Amino acid sequence: MIEAWFDGCCEPRNPGGHAAWGAAVFVDGVSVYEGNGYCGVGPKMSNNVAEYSGFCAALREALKYPGKIHIRGDSRLVICHLSADAARRLGYAKKWKVGGGLYKPFYDEAVKLLQGNESRIKFDWVPRDKNEICDVLSKQVLKDKGVVFRIQPEELK
Repeated sequence: MIEAWFDGCCEPRNPGGHAAWGAAVFVDGVSVYEGNGYCGVGPKMSNNVAEYSGFCAALREALKYPGKIHIRGDSRLVICHLSADAARRLGYAKKWKVGGGLYKPFYDEAVKLLQGNESRIKFDWVPRDKNEICDVLSKQVLKDKGVVFRIQPEELK
C-alpha cells in the first residue's frame, strides 16, 4: 500500500504571503519520502497554490512505486476538485468546479499527473490534526525563512 500525504500554507497573509508545501510518502508503512519546498511570495501566492504544490510533489513521488495509491490531505479544495468520489463522501453531489484562481496552473499540473493513473488513486480529505507530518514540513520552510505566522500562529514543533 502506498500512502501519499500533502499540505500547504501561506503566511503571514493569504493570498499574497509566503507559500510553502510539505509532502510525505509511505510504502507498506515505511517512510520513503519526506519533502518540502518554497513556492514563492507575493500576489500570485495562496494557500491553495501551496496545497496543490504539495499534492503534486506527493503524487510525483508515489507514482514511482507500483500499486494503489491512497492520497490524503487537509485541503477540501484539492480533494474535491480532483475526486468526485471523495467529494461525495464529504457530502457534496459532485466534484467541485475549478475557477480561475491563483491555483489554476497548479491544478492543471495535478490533472496531468493523474492522467492514466486514475484507477490507482484513492483520495481522502483528513482534518489538519491528522496531517501533522506535512503540516510541520510546510511550516518549517517558512519558519526557516523567518516568516511571521499570523494565520496559524501556533508554536512549531
